[in-house]
Amino acid sequence: MQLLQSDNVARDAPTEEELVVRAKGGDRAAFADLYEMHLDRVFRYFFYRTGHRQDAEDLTEQVFLKAWQAIPTYNHRGAPFSAWIFRIAHNLLIDHRRRQRETVPLDEELEIEDAGSEPGELASRRAEARELAQALARLSPQEQSVVVLRFVERLDHRTVANIIGKSEVATRSILSRALTRLERTLSAAQRR
Repeated sequence: MQLLQSDNVARDAPTEEELVVRAKGGDRAAFADLYEMHLDRVFRYFFYRTGHRQDAEDLTEQVFLKAWQAIPTYNHRGAPFSAWIFRIAHNLLIDHRRRQRETVPLDEELEIEDAGSEPGELASRRAEARELAQALARLSPQEQSVVVLRFVERLDHRTVANIIGKSEVATRSILSRALTRLERTLSAAQRR
């Protein structure tokens, strides 16, 4: 009986599409649910790109403010709502970088889970994370976006292409070049 009640609760929960329709109509609670659905992923995107928690928090806040302001004009064009949110995030990041005029690599702020890890293992994982962050920082901003969206956010190629405004073929090419550059950079770091 308990299992049946859980199924009914799950079926009663609105889908993302339903929330979008309600939010377009001005329903603040529906938009709050969309916010909760996408908050962590958008924050992670900015954190991996800026390397600073405060910048990531500020940019994340701006994304959702812009999304709330623009939701009445949102049109579903075959891509998920998350693609629209990440498109806003991508554009804000470009603006942020233009204002900053300097690249800030990820550094000590990388959070590595230490649940049950030995101190030596934790130190090794942090060193690997620093090496990866330094290698990522050597990629172009577009390559960084594609890598983070594809592997950190686990978005499919079509959605990533939609976010960065390129074709799927071009996006796959950018990803391939980025992975080749990352491999070379990490291999050179290991040889040292």
